[in-house]
Amino acid sequence: MDSYLIQVNGCGDHAPMRDVHLKSAGNTISPGKAKGRKPRWAVRASEMSKKTFNPVRAIVDSMKVEPNPKKAMISLSLGDPTVFGNLPTNDEVTRAVKEVLDSGQCNGYAPSVGYQSCREAVAAYYNCPEAPLEAQDVILTSGCSQAIELALAVLANPGQNILVPRPGFSLYKTLALSMGIEVKLYNLLPEKAWEIDLEHLESLVDEKTACLIMNNPSNPCGSVFSKSHLQEILAVASRQCVPILADEIYGDMVFADCKYEPIATLSTNVPILSCGGLAKRWLVPGWRMGWILIHDRRDIFGNEIRDGLVRLSQRILGPCTLVQGALERILRRTPPEFYHNTLSILKSNADLCYAALSAIPGLQPVRPSGAMYLMVEIEMEHFPEFENDVEFTERLISEQSVFCLPATCFEYPNFFRVVITVPEEMILEACSRIQEFCEMHYQGAEGAQDLECDK
Repeated sequence: MDSYLIQVNGCGDHAPMRDVHLKSAGNTISPGKAKGRKPRWAVRASEMSKKTFNPVRAIVDSMKVEPNPKKAMISLSLGDPTVFGNLPTNDEVTRAVKEVLDSGQCNGYAPSVGYQSCREAVAAYYNCPEAPLEAQDVILTSGCSQAIELALAVLANPGQNILVPRPGFSLYKTLALSMGIEVKLYNLLPEKAWEIDLEHLESLVDEKTACLIMNNPSNPCGSVFSKSHLQEILAVASRQCVPILADEIYGDMVFADCKYEPIATLSTNVPILSCGGLAKRWLVPGWRMGWILIHDRRDIFGNEIRDGLVRLSQRILGPCTLVQGALERILRRTPPEFYHNTLSILKSNADLCYAALSAIPGLQPVRPSGAMYLMVEIEMEHFPEFENDVEFTERLISEQSVFCLPATCFEYPNFFRVVITVPEEMILEACSRIQEFCEMHYQGAEGAQDLECDK
């Protein structure tokens, strides 16, 4: 007869052990031979982790290429405005956090949706007659990325689909696929300053469509939708009864000749979850402070979506309390000149970059109107030695030590994205190197044909 070892009359590693024989219905149950199970290690990664895929990381990590050792590396790839130190946040912003830290009053847990006073501050900052907000309409999150994650999780179930821009921020697809949500890509039109192809968008809607993700101003395009185009988008959403998840993290980061319109201010009936945060406009992406603004004038979301967001927020205990404690002061005290100066630098860099790249044969930049990016088309027929944008940008690194993201990362091949937050002298140097690179590899119509024949 076999036996289990049962610990009795003791604790810890030195407790005495006794052999105990167990029987059930006349059958002996032996240790290590429990009915129906042979003990063995079988630790496997979850299905969610297997479904999680970041195309930017997958593409960039596979680019096994070394920069030219004779040239200092210039990275125009990372959408972090703090990297080079030329775009610091305002003193009022840092002072607000220092005051909270010194007070010692925000070192504990906050409600999962954020301090009530902070929710009130965000609601007051964005409230307007066209899109009224109260504290209950605000959910504070750990950065805009978590805001998007919570909004997706509350709106869509596994097996449903969402509509995502192409080109578009890769996180939408990464999050959706990890949740078992299908992604349908709708086209943006470079010849129309990256407006949405509305006919294509509407053709993708079916009975399983859970929401439309709209990003304005856009990463990676640097585009800003006009009021009339936003109204056209709302008309599609209204006809199809599809709610909108609006990624507006770059809201108000538009150049002087353009105007930003929060889409909720134009909606009369379409319910909207608007996601934003401090990261870009206040130049503090590492502080991880974001929010969801719930716009639901017709009570289409009702209590269910609000309650769902509260429950989902309880999976973690809210964003950083130090930044929460400073939030009201940040929103209230940051001087208008800070925003103006940031935008002036971005606009100047965008103009310099656009002008320089427009003069290079084989490249077609699309002029941006806001955010921190510029998209550039590669006329691949004039660069026949490169298979695609990934190979083009790899060679640009190895020959010129300039790193731009291939737009395959954003589901849009044969373009590349330039980040325009770097210092002006680096923008000019990078553009000069890109010109040298293109002149080296550019083939006119006849040269390209000859090269194709040689292949």
